Amino acid sequence: MESLSEEKKTRLRKYLSERKALVDGRLRDHFSPMNGPSALISKAMSHSLFAGGKRLRPVLCMASASVVGGREEDVLPVACALECIHTYSLIHDDLPAMDDDDLRRGKPTSHKVFGEAIALLAGDGLLTEAFRLMADPSLVERNDAPVLLKVIRIVAEAAGSQGMVGGQVADVLSEGKKVDFPVVEYIHRHKTGAMIRASVLSGALLGGATREQVEILGKYGEKIGLAFQISDDILDVEGDGETMGKATGSDDKKGKATYPALLGLARAKDIQAKLVEEAVDSLEGFGNRAEPLKLIARYIVERKK
Repeated sequence: MESLSEEKKTRLRKYLSERKALVDGRLRDHFSPMNGPSALISKAMSHSLFAGGKRLRPVLCMASASVVGGREEDVLPVACALECIHTYSLIHDDLPAMDDDDLRRGKPTSHKVFGEAIALLAGDGLLTEAFRLMADPSLVERNDAPVLLKVIRIVAEAAGSQGMVGGQVADVLSEGKKVDFPVVEYIHRHKTGAMIRASVLSGALLGGATREQVEILGKYGEKIGLAFQISDDILDVEGDGETMGKATGSDDKKGKATYPALLGLARAKDIQAKLVEEAVDSLEGFGNRAEPLKLIARYIVERKK
């Protein structure tokens, strides 16, 4: 599989950095400090939201809007909503009742700083704020109601029991058990892949994509979503804990259903590489505008954290 050249890595770092700054700025404007008896929840939400994430889902939303001719700035509320949902899921994943992790992105997890009750509520707060962001008046003014409603539905389905939550349930129930490949694939496609696909689709729809473009980008999102989770699995086996900002080897200790555990590292990497190549090839019809999406797809394989 083609690797990213140093020149392309530099372009991608610049692209990601600039979009991350846009997302962070909008999130900071939205999450201003609260006062009063419940002010602690504001600190707890911000602790996890601004802990240094890559903002991959918001960037995919913006890049997908751009590739079909839309303006990145116009989809920022939805891009930020996607990050809120992702962050809430991490807070809940880290809880003692789930993965019981002490570190996330190199910093103490929410429940280690604020206690389990406040961490749980911080996740609830972020999930709810996501839908307030998607009801932003600027989005309502710029988009036809059916399009905006479709985007909200896509995000809700990807985040809920038919998507991320459903995948997490299957992951929990499979822990420590011998499962077959369809179950592992189900977990990966739902637990991680669903929200990445929704990020791509939401940007495309708000950017004015045609039905054919939506179909192509949906398949791109599905493939890189699965590849991303496989990458997480691989990094847990051979990644550097200090670079990743969290402990490695936890999947094996907990008996998690992963691609490397079921198929071995070599086979998992082969499948991941094929998914990325197919995702990149599917974007040929978009010309040069698709370069960010292509670079992001290849970055998924080469990332170290």
